[in-house]
Amino acid sequence: MPFIAIIDTGYSSYEYEQKLFGANGFELMLFDGDPRDLEMKYRLAIDADGILVRGTPIKKDFVEKAKKLKAIVRYGTGYDNVDLEAATQSGIRVANVQGYANHAVSDHAMALMYSCLRGIPAAQKTLAEGFGKPPFSEVFELHDKTLGIIGLGRIGSHFARKATPLFRQTLATDPYISNHQFAKFETVKADLKTLLYESHVISIHCTLTEETRHLINTGTFLSMKQKPILINTARGPVIDENALLYALDHNLIHSAGIDVWEDEPVTKKQTALIEHPRMIGTGHIAWHSDYSIQEVQKRAADNLMALLRGEIIPDCLNP
Repeated sequence: MPFIAIIDTGYSSYEYEQKLFGANGFELMLFDGDPRDLEMKYRLAIDADGILVRGTPIKKDFVEKAKKLKAIVRYGTGYDNVDLEAATQSGIRVANVQGYANHAVSDHAMALMYSCLRGIPAAQKTLAEGFGKPPFSEVFELHDKTLGIIGLGRIGSHFARKATPLFRQTLATDPYISNHQFAKFETVKADLKTLLYESHVISIHCTLTEETRHLINTGTFLSMKQKPILINTARGPVIDENALLYALDHNLIHSAGIDVWEDEPVTKKQTALIEHPRMIGTGHIAWHSDYSIQEVQKRAADNLMALLRGEIIPDCLNP
């Protein structure tokens, strides 16, 4: 019997997937082993007709061996863990779920921005002994400051709508959108160098590509004149974490609010960064909300079923 494998589990229920795939003649198989055991995941998925993934890497050597595989769908927006070129060469269609958590992620970016600005975690830690004292002296107001947004796509534009009214001006950089989009979201188009130099808060919302990997590095930190708050809810490797720790240690930036990391789950080598007093870290949870978790599961399943039927869908990455 043809089957579909979900190799990254963790949602509370797969009732929708079970009903959808069952009604279309597919058995559903869930990986129930150690989430770090890639070999066992691949063994489960090697003979599947379709697979649903979250963070498991789907690379060239796997797709070349998966002779029955017709479609891969990632639960989420990013797809840097899937070798799209190899999948395309093997005739495997790939899709993600675009735009499902625009509000959730932009809300989380706002929360990180305010938490960094006001030093809320530090204030709570010193509540008893430091009552009535701010956690640090560099608490500034936003109304006369400049916001910088790197990436003005679905999530970046939602963040712009929410955050821009708080600032004197908003600069944005994104080489993949038209000029009128900048005006539509009340942002000023700027090159990356200008944005880094002038912004008091910088929020990252670009995708991870070879072009954006370590986009924020030691050189860019040194170019940040305003010692900004840095927020990242996009992809961890956009920031060089060694450079980020250096920037925090040497007062090159005000603070950082990070939801995504170079190594996920985080490891001991990231401890110094995670525990830095000017760092607020969360564990890749910006996407989560009561609405988004239902939306991502339903749309991922619908996308996979559509690909297996041979349909053209908006979320397909290699139509």
